Amino acid sequence: MVSESLWGLSSPLVAPTDSSEYLTPEAQARMRIDEQLAACGWQVQDYRSAAVAAAEGVAVREVPTASGPADYVLYVDGQAVGVIEAKKTGSTLTGVEFQTRKYQSAYPDELPAFEVDGALPFGYESTGSETRFTSALDPVSASRRVFTFHRPETLARWREDFINGSGAGLRAGLQVLPDLASKAHRLWPAQVEAIHNLEQSLKESRPRALIQMATGSGKTFTAANVCYRLLRHSGASRVLFLVDRANLGRQALREFQGFITPDDGRKFTELYNVRHLASSRLDMASEMATKVHVCTIQRLYSILRGEDEYDEALDEKSGFETVPTVPVEVAYNPAVPIESYDLIIIDECHRSIYGVWRQVLEYFDAFLVGLTATPGIQTFGFFDQNLVMEYGHAQAVADRVNVDFDVFWIRTEITESGGTVPAEFVTEFRDRETRQLRLERVDEEIDYNASELDRKVVAPDQIRTVVRTLRGSLPDMFPDRKRRDDGLLQHIPKTLIFAKDDSHADDIVQVVRQEFGLGNEGAVKITYRSGESGNKPEELLQKFRTSYQTRIAVTVDMIATGIDVKPIECVVFMRMVRSRNFFEQMKGRGVRVIDSDTLRAVTPDASAKDRFVIVDAVGVTEAELHDTVPMERQRTVSFDKLLNQIGLGATDPDVVSSVASRLARLNRRITAEDRAELEQVAEVGLTDLVRHMVDALDVDRQYGLAAAEAGGDPTPDQVKTAGSAMIREALKPLAGNSEFREKLIDIRRSYEQVIDTASKDRVISGEFSREAADRARSQIESWEQFIEDNRDEITALQILYSQPYGGGLSYDDIKELANAISRPPHRWTPDALWQAYETLDASKVRGSGHRVNTDLVSLVRYTLGESDVLVSYPDLVNERFEAWLLQQSNAGRSFTEEQAAYLELITDRIATNLGISPRELTAPPFSTQGGLGKARQLFGAELDNLLDELTSALAA
Repeated sequence: MVSESLWGLSSPLVAPTDSSEYLTPEAQARMRIDEQLAACGWQVQDYRSAAVAAAEGVAVREVPTASGPADYVLYVDGQAVGVIEAKKTGSTLTGVEFQTRKYQSAYPDELPAFEVDGALPFGYESTGSETRFTSALDPVSASRRVFTFHRPETLARWREDFINGSGAGLRAGLQVLPDLASKAHRLWPAQVEAIHNLEQSLKESRPRALIQMATGSGKTFTAANVCYRLLRHSGASRVLFLVDRANLGRQALREFQGFITPDDGRKFTELYNVRHLASSRLDMASEMATKVHVCTIQRLYSILRGEDEYDEALDEKSGFETVPTVPVEVAYNPAVPIESYDLIIIDECHRSIYGVWRQVLEYFDAFLVGLTATPGIQTFGFFDQNLVMEYGHAQAVADRVNVDFDVFWIRTEITESGGTVPAEFVTEFRDRETRQLRLERVDEEIDYNASELDRKVVAPDQIRTVVRTLRGSLPDMFPDRKRRDDGLLQHIPKTLIFAKDDSHADDIVQVVRQEFGLGNEGAVKITYRSGESGNKPEELLQKFRTSYQTRIAVTVDMIATGIDVKPIECVVFMRMVRSRNFFEQMKGRGVRVIDSDTLRAVTPDASAKDRFVIVDAVGVTEAELHDTVPMERQRTVSFDKLLNQIGLGATDPDVVSSVASRLARLNRRITAEDRAELEQVAEVGLTDLVRHMVDALDVDRQYGLAAAEAGGDPTPDQVKTAGSAMIREALKPLAGNSEFREKLIDIRRSYEQVIDTASKDRVISGEFSREAADRARSQIESWEQFIEDNRDEITALQILYSQPYGGGLSYDDIKELANAISRPPHRWTPDALWQAYETLDASKVRGSGHRVNTDLVSLVRYTLGESDVLVSYPDLVNERFEAWLLQQSNAGRSFTEEQAAYLELITDRIATNLGISPRELTAPPFSTQGGLGKARQLFGAELDNLLDELTSALAA
């Protein structure tokens, strides 16, 4: 490793000695150039003692030419190949190329030289602090800034390639790159366009290019195609694929390993070596056979520094977390020369890569290509505003590459305003590192605001309120899914929750498990620190991706960018995000498309993924952070009415966007036969129709049309007029074809079910077989024996035995009993036991429909002979409620219609939970009716006593 000096973008070489302070600026520059040449493998010699055969690469000072002495002439294998023009520090180098070219063209004819068009092909201009390079072997001989000089063997390779006709490096090879087929193998049209545009930019020798493609649109697969084409057809020597985190590197490696080459069908890794760098040491001399490196920016920096130790945990953290406070400085590392890579692809890296990390990228003499879904101003600036592809979320939805999203808000008082721990209150204090708890009485009030929540102060009930509301609201978010007896979803959609930090994630997981009734595998924490508990994050992530058991994952940043978990249908924000780019990345975890069969393998009652839901518990979607909004703008208007408005000539952007969103969702669900039927009527494909509608809503396209028509900058009215014209043109297949609109409505209805709540059915015949009666009798006998055997072991049975009216019985007691009977060898449910009694004597069983756990109270009482008829517990509670109301009326106590409706909600809660407390009034369904505040408004100071009274009267 060469020690530091003052040249380059940082300090790559030995600092001048004290005597250098007395040298002229020109001499100081020559000294730095000498040091750099030596570090790059050149032997520096004076002209009078030159021996150009002494080494593969020799740099000779002050060589005479017909135009005067050249500052340095470069020799490879005894043959002159190039010239260095030295200038004093601070000199501008652009324009000096002509002076360099003069010496390149004036080298003595009688001496061995490799010349192209009568001149040495390689020219450098350098001050020792800045260096520029021009190659006459390139298709476009333009100078470019380089970190330092190329090694002799590199110039030798370029020379030999040129001589044998294969070009000189990637820049020449790009000119013979074959065109990509318009319908290339396994590529979306947008991916084909991105590859074509990028290759055109490379052919024009533009050093940097940016590809903006929506999350989930296959950026990595696009990059793998680019790598293959450049390696196969253009003579690229090596590509670096730079990722944000190690797990994204592993994902990229799998993409290359699974990439099937389009020409001979072999896999990428069967043709070319691909290596995921896992060390802080790298010697390119031993990497000649490796064609693709995958690495993080953090590790690459460590490699350039030649560090012996590297903190592996840095690789597992996102660039959003590991941003250095000041720009890093890079020194030249002879083991990793600047020509190590021809192309560097930067995949979804944090914007800081173009700020504090940028010297790491600019170290290499390589094309730089950025892949991102969310470019910021700094990103555009770094890539010289060379945006070769722009493919946003709306376009991806139109092309069925992404799914659209809805937003569901959860607001709580503590989330928005914080809270207060009162003085003299005994509360828990938790160590941030060890999480050890201690109890202490607080001397004075502790006020905390929303920003301090979960960092300075943890409010468990805030987490519980959000999670409970989420649980109760999922049926509203996914109304077509199967429901349990209690109205909750039978299968929880795959849900990703973003937490503030690892400790916050721990708290959320614990509450999620309690509120959703999930075990350790059902709700998991996937963060960088998961490995500390023996759970490898990669394994947890794979289970979340492919296993039914894991329904909810809580993360901080690990799944925020790039990670592909296609079955996710719900993304929950329990943390605020300040970066628009980061928010878009996090939101992008839900946009991935997935085929119906794969989705049903992990979520059995999901017919198709045609959208996902963002649950915003912190107000992130209302902050001025992001630019992607749902395409659906008219959720309360039916599809029929929206199409009717189109037929009547409506061009309102909200209407058009909503129709496009619903057509895109329908397009993901319908069969090939339905799609063909629609195309026959419309004479246009549904995908093309949606894409044209989205394009017409694009304000940039509207502005472009207006500018073209105006012959200059258009006025706002001209832009509006152009936009309306574009929308009308895009809507022609819909607006002018009523048969097509009717067909859309019919086909959409065929994918929905009508719920008939008007018709009443009657039984024609109903009876059980003799075998069924025998099984039922045996089951009841076993049930009776179970009660007798466990009367002193299970709390619920103890209470029901000793107190026939069940005083003191809690829902947890009933849940314990339900769990006990569900275990082998019995595997009973309240439904099964109820059915057994109904099979034996239906006349003594009352209450239809699905059972709830509280029905076990009725079952035990009936079995013990405490009741003559088996009545469902909710029916029993409702009967008691009617009797209670009558008692209140006889006592002169009346209730308003609004109070009575609220009392019915309370009764329903008691029927399924054996009781109720004021805290429960903050959760659904009460929260949708005004919550605890509304209850206190209705019942005043009597509320707490009223709840106790109802619990006592109804749950006895």
